[in-house]
Amino acid sequence: MSDVHDTAESVYEQFSDHLDVTVDDIEGRLDRLVSDYKVPLSEARRSVENHYLDEAGLDRDDLGRGSDTDVEVADIDEPEQWVNVTVKVVDLWDARSDAVGQVGLVGDETGTIKFTAWAKSDLPALEDGRVYRLENVVTDEYQGRYSIKLNSTTTITELDEDIEVGDDESEIEGALVDIQSGSGLIKRCPVEGCTRVLQNGRCSEHGEVDGEFDLRIKAVLDDGTDVQEVIFDREATEGLTGIELESAKDMAKDALDTTVVVDEMAETVLGRYYRIRGPTMGRYVLANDVEKVGADADPEAVLIKARSI
Repeated sequence: MSDVHDTAESVYEQFSDHLDVTVDDIEGRLDRLVSDYKVPLSEARRSVENHYLDEAGLDRDDLGRGSDTDVEVADIDEPEQWVNVTVKVVDLWDARSDAVGQVGLVGDETGTIKFTAWAKSDLPALEDGRVYRLENVVTDEYQGRYSIKLNSTTTITELDEDIEVGDDESEIEGALVDIQSGSGLIKRCPVEGCTRVLQNGRCSEHGEVDGEFDLRIKAVLDDGTDVQEVIFDREATEGLTGIELESAKDMAKDALDTTVVVDEMAETVLGRYYRIRGPTMGRYVLANDVEKVGADADPEAVLIKARSI
């Protein structure tokens, strides 16, 4: 029960500035979900948080976590973490949505990462080439690319210094030996600003939603000495396998089973040798450039040596 109480105190700290709520109220809600309905405590917390978010008219990003964790860009390898970074603005892009106030690329000595600042947060604009300490930003992930989101709790401090931004581009070559779970024809959350992959029709942030289809491959490449996890986004997956999104949807519809798509992909790519170039995002390399190389057990593979996919 102490875990429930500790969680209630943590939730109280998040909402005490926004609502007239007590630790006992929160603990009661959590206890009913955990004890009566056997909901895991993490899910119970999210459910209670969503209740209070609706009651306060807030978005989750408005809460913040008061992060005291300083990280380098290369260390960001998990979504939904509240961190502090010191970075240089490398590039700024035009926002494609009115909900986005600013979007671009920032980096430090270890590499680069995309940032998004929401328009509703009314934050001061970052300037190209300037260095900033960004406190209380939240990490996100899409197709293996990690990013940071600036929100209304983010503190921006311009620093009178320079940073030599590191190059996080990698080149690897080896046999594609495994396709991991979460590959093939997947569905993503359609809520603006959220690209999370659905699990059993549910987004971890927004609950049950009608997902949007997408393609990806999460693979393992073996160079004979080490293994490296690689992510192929939709464009790279279509080029690698020859299976386009609409074809994949038709295959799954005919079979009444989405797993036929990843099975077909596995037949095409497993055991083949590839040279892959792209940025390193946490433990993954994101496949931006792919070549089929070498020869495997199939002698015909020599005929397609070094052919660009």
